[in-house]
Amino acid sequence: MKNSVIPIFIPHLGCPNACVFCNQRRIAQERAPETHEVKSIIEEALKTSDKPQVSFYGGSFTAIDPSLQEEYLSAAYMFYKAGLIDSVRLSTRPDAIDESVIARLKKYGVKTVELGVQSMDDRVLSLSKRGHTAADCERAANALKAAGFEVILQIMPGLPGASRENDLETAKRVAALSPAGVRIYPVCVIRDTELCDMYERGEYKPLTCDEAADLCADIFDVFVEKNIPVVRIGLNPTEELSGGAAVAGAYHPAMGQLVRSAWLFKKVCALLDVQNAKKAVITVPAGRLSDMRGQKNLNVKKLKERYPETEIEIREDKELKAPFAVKII
Repeated sequence: MKNSVIPIFIPHLGCPNACVFCNQRRIAQERAPETHEVKSIIEEALKTSDKPQVSFYGGSFTAIDPSLQEEYLSAAYMFYKAGLIDSVRLSTRPDAIDESVIARLKKYGVKTVELGVQSMDDRVLSLSKRGHTAADCERAANALKAAGFEVILQIMPGLPGASRENDLETAKRVAALSPAGVRIYPVCVIRDTELCDMYERGEYKPLTCDEAADLCADIFDVFVEKNIPVVRIGLNPTEELSGGAAVAGAYHPAMGQLVRSAWLFKKVCALLDVQNAKKAVITVPAGRLSDMRGQKNLNVKKLKERYPETEIEIREDKELKAPFAVKII
């Protein structure tokens, strides 16, 4: 038995906007689950999970009709009251949070609310047709935290009109809200979206995977410095995305590793650049050796090219708690 998440996918029934990066045409074809289906999904998952969290994914949950929200939440709440699930998680928009919504979520055992912030630059939000402002993001995050919810904030580096500077500023403003965690989704151009049309007309230039990894490494560092967990980097890989739905941009099945590798490379170089070392021993925690070495040993190759006079050794230490350690000899 394992503690896990039970995903329940809710289409964009209540989403008031067609954001340029969102495939509304494909999503609109999805059918919303019936209440009895929600119960069946949970019952089936409980056979192999011990007190999981029920998570409503796929849409702006608090923007759908309140009566339907009540139906879905009450279906999960019966399991919560029985002590069979840990709590409920959902995703929504910053402008779909108010006092009545907060009261409803508390009533039904919701613990975690994920907010699609995407950017803290109003011009970028407008060009992306988000339909809300940075102030809405701050207001919603602060209201949810004040009410006792665990708040996860999602950002999307590389949106139309964004620059490296304002994407980093977004990270800093999000970090200042002290969320329980963040998700970093560098923009991926999806087929059948307005963003794809813009890309094909030459009106939008997406980040490449390498550019996104470099930028997101610096964004990642903003959250590491503030001890804010980064719970996800990059879209979850699917057969559909890998099969052609991802037309351009920062889609890679191992985007998280690309970013962590770029971050580690930058941090190690910052130390080696000020040392005249004959040997450097780089130590990483268990499970992070491949991150430090990089995909296809790219970091190892780059370190040897940058520091040809330094013997570099990379080790794994199961006892190490820090992200990495460098010993200069």
